[in-house]
Amino acid sequence: MFGVALSVSMFITIVLPGIDISSMSSTKTALENQLTYGWESGFNYYDPFLQGKDKPIKVVLTKDPATGEPIDQTDAYVFPAGTHFPDGITHDNILGDDVLQASISLGKIDQASEEAGAVFLVQATDDDVPYIENATATRGWQPDATLNAADQQLLAGAGKTLFVREGCWWCHTLLPEQTQDWQTFGRPPLVGDFNGESPTTFGSDRKAPDLLHVGSRNSSREWMTMHFFNPRLVQPHSIMPRYDYLWGDKDANGNPIDLAAWDEHYFEYAEGKRVYPPEVPAPAADSEARKLIDFVLNLK
Repeated sequence: MFGVALSVSMFITIVLPGIDISSMSSTKTALENQLTYGWESGFNYYDPFLQGKDKPIKVVLTKDPATGEPIDQTDAYVFPAGTHFPDGITHDNILGDDVLQASISLGKIDQASEEAGAVFLVQATDDDVPYIENATATRGWQPDATLNAADQQLLAGAGKTLFVREGCWWCHTLLPEQTQDWQTFGRPPLVGDFNGESPTTFGSDRKAPDLLHVGSRNSSREWMTMHFFNPRLVQPHSIMPRYDYLWGDKDANGNPIDLAAWDEHYFEYAEGKRVYPPEVPAPAADSEARKLIDFVLNLK
């Protein structure tokens, strides 16, 4: 009887919700997320040490990568040659029927090649159905040319892998509840917001603020840089650990980072012997710190 009761309970709590979720069409948020984060962000055989490999690059464009002509500010998702596409592009049952049909007929995603790479956009039909456009096929936007034309590059896909690896979701959730959380952390997500994303990083126990919309609440890269290097610089009583080791050996200018000297000056500041804290080094463009900060700032 116990076995029967346990089996029924698992069926109700796991199988039935799974059927309900699989019947949901992807929202615009889901398309943006899976194109930002790419394929599996947790442990996998392409990135066994969770270093943020095999990830797309989100870029901001104000000129056409193919013609050089000015365009309205546009977010594009660049998958360099060999980068694995997210499940929404490679599996028919992820996007939902209407979204998939539009993504193929209008967006030409069936013409995208992982081997050659591709550039994707998120668009909407006249009936407001979101879909993925393969801009490499529709506009001739090649990955390398798009990266070169970008005004800004965000390594948020690699940053999510580091968010998982560093255990950030042990304390922070990405799931505001349908209570007064709305007033503080923003609207709760919809079921269709997670199609094609793995893992979802909901978190299981909130010991710190929810981060789902943190990039809208605080878009300051300088603040985030200080916070990750030493949270006590911006929140004196924070229990968050320091992530200064993610900076590596050199800063953005190629200068060596001396953590021991920085700590010495910081403790002098904490003890009131200095008026100002030591300056936090800017993370290098290829550092793990830059990737994690990009991920957090992209959470909007």
